[in-house]
Amino acid sequence: MPIHFGTDGWRAVISDSFTFSNLRMVAQAIADAVASEHWDPNIGNAKPDPRKFVVGFDTRFLSDRYAQDVARVLAANGFTVYLAQADAPTPAISYAVKNLSAIGGVMITASHNAPRYNGVKLKAAYGGSALPEQCRRVEVYINDNEERGRGPNLMDFEKARSMGLIQKFNPLPPYFDHLRKLINADIIAENPQRFVVDSMYGSGRGTIRSFLHGTGCEIVEIRGEMNPGFGGVHPEPIGKYLSPLAGAIGAGMGSFGLATDGDADRIGAMDERGNFVDPHKIMALALRYLVEKRGWTGSVVRTVSTTRMIDRLAKRYGLQIHETPVGFNHIADYMMTENVLIGGEESGGISFKGHIPEGDGPIMGLLLVEIIAQARKPLSELVSDLLDDVGPAFYERADLRLSRPVSKGEMTETLVKGAPAEIGSEKVAEVSSMDGIKYVMADDSWLLIRPSGTEPVLRVYAEGRTQQMVKDLLGYGQKVAASIV
Repeated sequence: MPIHFGTDGWRAVISDSFTFSNLRMVAQAIADAVASEHWDPNIGNAKPDPRKFVVGFDTRFLSDRYAQDVARVLAANGFTVYLAQADAPTPAISYAVKNLSAIGGVMITASHNAPRYNGVKLKAAYGGSALPEQCRRVEVYINDNEERGRGPNLMDFEKARSMGLIQKFNPLPPYFDHLRKLINADIIAENPQRFVVDSMYGSGRGTIRSFLHGTGCEIVEIRGEMNPGFGGVHPEPIGKYLSPLAGAIGAGMGSFGLATDGDADRIGAMDERGNFVDPHKIMALALRYLVEKRGWTGSVVRTVSTTRMIDRLAKRYGLQIHETPVGFNHIADYMMTENVLIGGEESGGISFKGHIPEGDGPIMGLLLVEIIAQARKPLSELVSDLLDDVGPAFYERADLRLSRPVSKGEMTETLVKGAPAEIGSEKVAEVSSMDGIKYVMADDSWLLIRPSGTEPVLRVYAEGRTQQMVKDLLGYGQKVAASIV
């Protein structure tokens, strides 16, 4: 069976390998893994009910039906399942797992992937993605059940509801109650903002607008209707997919824009001029605000592919900085074990102190609204001030097609041994092999080269103090890709 249950879950093409039959097998394996003696429910100081589960879903094709089938399998295995009554953001479902003291959760979503995909995200009792060893345990049961010819247990949906084993619920009110402890709505109400929210047809639709109801903000939401095909684009909040948001701002619908991805665990933004404000800048603005305006402290966690503006701010404030491999699960590890002020990654998954260890698009969008309201300045001015303060920082990423697949180990060994003395006009000051290979320049510019684990592609990330430096760094990455024959 073509199922690989990796970190944070399983994704596949709808009607190819993402079928009802395969999904039921995955749900059965989750039930088996969670019920096994190998599943530690108390990670992150959680004390869950071992027979309680949460299931949610996004706006993709058949996601609601897939969620019902997962609930049917879990109910047939003796779990009481809290099934979301409508599509909801992944972070709202993750918070529900913790809030309801459930042992776990399933979110039917393929996040920011193309419309033809769907998937399963597995959540642990602490309100974040399941640990890698927990995901591996699920995969073991998938393979074991297949070898034994053991199909899934399955209960009639209406029977399970009548027995109370499946209970529909709305995850948003408790999620909003929690957000009110972390977002200062009074500051926003004192200086109400007029802006555009682009939900990209995803399950974040309506979330930010609903939370801010009564604050006086004027919010226009675009791409908020149900459209399982996402208008033919990836529901990923990056510049190239946000032309409708730029158009709405250009038409005078708002003075800035926020965008969330397919399941709303990522954030992107746009200033009043239609310039994309990437997650690097959002995280840096948030860090500066949390320290300087709220007086908060704690360690700072960022992935290897995230801006070093974060490092420069952390150094100024005397905060410990942690660099992790790519993937929010690595950030979550720190959030569960120490006092983390903020953690995030370049793809837009960011969270901060007091929240669940999960990337959350709505809360970061709301925090950005609070930052703008408090500063009483346009977003472009805040970004300009940030770059004057701890920049400049120019960032680009390129995915380069290779002539053949290459292992991360092989690539890392080659690039460590062949590390250049300099790239462009700057000396290489540091070489890291934490996740791929990263060259850090003397001026804090950097180049990260990571082979894809699933296709013959080299992912090249570059941040430079000048546009020319970024060009030089990407050029070096292109030479590396061309050398693989």
